[in-house]
Amino acid sequence: MVAPAPSPAHIPPLKLAALGVVVALGVLALKFLAYRLTGSVALLSDALESIINVVASGAALLALWVAARPADANHPYGHTKAEYLSAVAEGVLIVLAAVGILRLAVPDLFAPRPVEAAWLGLGINVLASLVNGVWAAVLLRAGRRTRSPALLADGQHILTDVITSVGVVVGVVLAVLTGWAVLDPLLAILVALNILWSGWGLLSRSVGGLMDAGVDSPTETRIRQAMSEHAEGALEMHDLRTRTSGAVTFIDFHLVVPGEMSVREAHTICDRLEDALKAELDDVQVTIHVEPQDQAKHHGVLVI
Repeated sequence: MVAPAPSPAHIPPLKLAALGVVVALGVLALKFLAYRLTGSVALLSDALESIINVVASGAALLALWVAARPADANHPYGHTKAEYLSAVAEGVLIVLAAVGILRLAVPDLFAPRPVEAAWLGLGINVLASLVNGVWAAVLLRAGRRTRSPALLADGQHILTDVITSVGVVVGVVLAVLTGWAVLDPLLAILVALNILWSGWGLLSRSVGGLMDAGVDSPTETRIRQAMSEHAEGALEMHDLRTRTSGAVTFIDFHLVVPGEMSVREAHTICDRLEDALKAELDDVQVTIHVEPQDQAKHHGVLVI
């Protein structure tokens, strides 16, 4: 019996990123063909964003390749933050693309040109957008499954591109049907502003990862719940700290135990807590600092 082929979302992230470069190049070719046929500055703005998709897909591929490397003497915590560097680079590229579109569109706002071969060009652009839409869904699903900042950033960027393309197609159709050629550059400007907003959001999230931001509130609640349910034998837990690096979550805290407790008994509690946290989160590294009861901060109350 032949085993079923894996769904795209279950392909390893590195292979998905490599395939993403191929998809991005194909979409870029289609969108530039649409622009060449029509001369539409709005379709040109859509094609320019696809250039950023190609560069971003390449950056994601490089980042995932680096992040997959095991820890070494110079990087004892691994290389997972390479994904955040890729996401930051992609955010910068998105902003630069928006600025480039504005430089092209603003002059045409005052001297608009009619759109040529509109329906053929729009058809090609719609085909490219459909490819992008399917690929964005695959990347976002895989990114959430693997908790990969690089795949999520790439998927979010491509999804923004799809939304942009829908707006562009609608706007160009209106420009052709109404004869208002000014709608073409005006739409390109709106596209650029939307891209700027997307780039800013991506930069903010990625910089947060580089700055060791803690886990989100729901995840922290899950962590605290798991700790409180498996701390039997301990007197207190305090100074919980978390951070994420790519798909890995780092957790460290202090565990207060009775002073007369043996090392073996304390170690058993630590193992139980670590197992509970690993069961709660997919990829986690736990560091526990064991202290005697005279180091308690809350007078023996089990708090975290």
